[in-house]
Amino acid sequence: MTGGAGADPVGRALLRAMRETGASAGGLYLLADDEPVLRLTVMSGLPAPFLEPWSRVALAAPVPVAVATRAQRLVWAGGRQQLAQDFPRIAVAVPYDFSLAAAPVGEGAGTRGALLLLWPAGHPPRLSADERRAVEASSGRLAGLLGDGPRPAGSVPPSDGPRVLPAPPARTVGPDEAQAAADYLERLPGGCCALDLDGRITLVTTGAAELLGEPETRLIGSRPWEILPWLRDPAFEDRYRAAVISRRPMPFTACRPPDRWLTFRLFPDGRGLSVWISPSDKDYGPVEPYPVPTEVVPARAGQIYHVLHLAAALTEAVGVQDIVDLVADQIVPAFGAQGMIMYAAEAGRLRTIGHRGYPAEAVATFEGVALGAANSPAVHALATGEPSFFTSPAEMERDYPGLPQLTGKAARAVLPLIVSGRPVGCCILSYTQPRTFSQEERQVLTSLAGLIAQALDRARLFDTKQQLAHDLQAALLPHGLPPVPGFAVAARYLPSTRGMDIGGDFYDLIRLGEDSIAAVIGDVQGHNAAAAAFMGQARTAVRAYATAGASPAEVLARTNRLLSDLDPDLFTSCLYVHIDLRTRRACLAGAGHPPPLLRHPDRHTTVLHVPPGLLLGVEPEARYTATEITLPPKSVLALYTDGLVETPGVDPERSVNDLARRLNDAPPVGPERLADALLEYRQDEADRQDDVALMLLAALPVGPMTPT
Repeated sequence: MTGGAGADPVGRALLRAMRETGASAGGLYLLADDEPVLRLTVMSGLPAPFLEPWSRVALAAPVPVAVATRAQRLVWAGGRQQLAQDFPRIAVAVPYDFSLAAAPVGEGAGTRGALLLLWPAGHPPRLSADERRAVEASSGRLAGLLGDGPRPAGSVPPSDGPRVLPAPPARTVGPDEAQAAADYLERLPGGCCALDLDGRITLVTTGAAELLGEPETRLIGSRPWEILPWLRDPAFEDRYRAAVISRRPMPFTACRPPDRWLTFRLFPDGRGLSVWISPSDKDYGPVEPYPVPTEVVPARAGQIYHVLHLAAALTEAVGVQDIVDLVADQIVPAFGAQGMIMYAAEAGRLRTIGHRGYPAEAVATFEGVALGAANSPAVHALATGEPSFFTSPAEMERDYPGLPQLTGKAARAVLPLIVSGRPVGCCILSYTQPRTFSQEERQVLTSLAGLIAQALDRARLFDTKQQLAHDLQAALLPHGLPPVPGFAVAARYLPSTRGMDIGGDFYDLIRLGEDSIAAVIGDVQGHNAAAAAFMGQARTAVRAYATAGASPAEVLARTNRLLSDLDPDLFTSCLYVHIDLRTRRACLAGAGHPPPLLRHPDRHTTVLHVPPGLLLGVEPEARYTATEITLPPKSVLALYTDGLVETPGVDPERSVNDLARRLNDAPPVGPERLADALLEYRQDEADRQDDVALMLLAALPVGPMTPT
């Protein structure tokens, strides 16, 4: 949809932002009222199809306007390199040289969206101070216009896409000057034509028409790659897109069959492109005949980049739930759908793995039904391997009576998910209103279905592997801790975030008799099944030597020899603590493990010095030394693995001291609540790279006491 700024204050504010910042293109994204989505409302400097993959952006997406809105900060990407580092999806889908800035419009609860500005190739890698002030002032003006009241004219997203504001004309000329310009163009060698920003020919000289082999009347108003079959290769449309976005001249050479090679030079600005066409000075020989109208022609460049953008998003997904969330939160908004349901084909039956916008009874109707028995579009798609598109309830009712009423949907795209000829599932995008699907959109959705299928198949394998690994680890960790007279004990295990296989952290509490216990904590190198198995061997060895009556130093030495003899090319840290329950004396020995902490009865916390020892499994003849401390009533001994304290770029000693400070400042609660408090800041991390084990032993006061 196009239209001038006119009396529209939002449109005028956007054009002013472009003018004052020197940006070549801009757009305003506004938050939808009923969903966490940013919608492109108004834009200028680019054709609407260029931003079609981002006309609706999920607020959670790693896209500049979404990041700017969520984080309430200005986002800047100065050129292709930074764009590839910070926003790889954008760099894949728009592989041209340009810079961009996104700034939030409004603050806090009053945030209305984001302002997007683009600069052509050659912009310095950083915004200047004047440009930054201009961007911030522009977003502030837009925020003031939008305010908290009714939206002003021009700020409501049209149903048929964003409004595109044309750039002001360079200048207006009279008939005589216009005729002189036409005569000038006709005298130039070769031929010339003009394209608007949408790529449509607005002027063509006689020489250009002769070189292109089509009459002027057929060329005017058409896009070259649509009207000329020999320019349908997406590489030629790609050169046009590159020129419009980078604002740099772009040349290319094409063959007009059978053997006439032509050179095209594109000169862009904010209103369109001037194209000079000349015979090429090189003869590349004949080419294959171009497709006749009944044949399938190559995909458009825009289609290719749209699929690449969504494919890049799919590569970030790891598990099945990641795939479902990505389709629901980013692919559904990108295609304007109101509902989504995904099925997996398992053992000849449909299993729902995710849905949005569907009533529970509609989901339950086809859950678990046999593929050979159910009459549904998903079953048909899996049986035939062909996608189907229903544009109205009448079409759906004709083939599947009762389904429109059951689901409340008026149109849908039913996409089978096929990998190497094997059906793995089905994805349905649905709409609450009748809707047509263009041929280009059908091609994009069909291509996307293949990418979703591969991602889903990979994710299911990952989830299976993850479940097996975590089941193994759960079996190796103690299911509960034995009661200890005079002590209250708590233990926690926190796995790493998604993307890691399995942790090697372990802990144990061993009753050695009526008057003594042993507490053990360790961390095996690696994050896989081999590390888990090695962890099980280490824990079993420590328990065996401890129950045999070995001293702490001997327990570590013997375990070290055993693990070295097994030669698994792995090693583990370990801290072993023997506690005499009568005297509350603790004997500690360590093997490359972080130092324990002791919170004293007066609640000040110290880092205990335990003689360092080699990691277990490195040197068979390593020796270990023990040290003794007293655990007075109301003291707390904290044993932990490095996942609780390690932070990239932070000195380990400082991290340990920070943990001691948190233990020192924690309220006087029992070990269960204290353990939760110490883990709280790690649990909130979105990208925790290591698992965490923690054990707290709280010495109770003399006499009865119930820990809180």
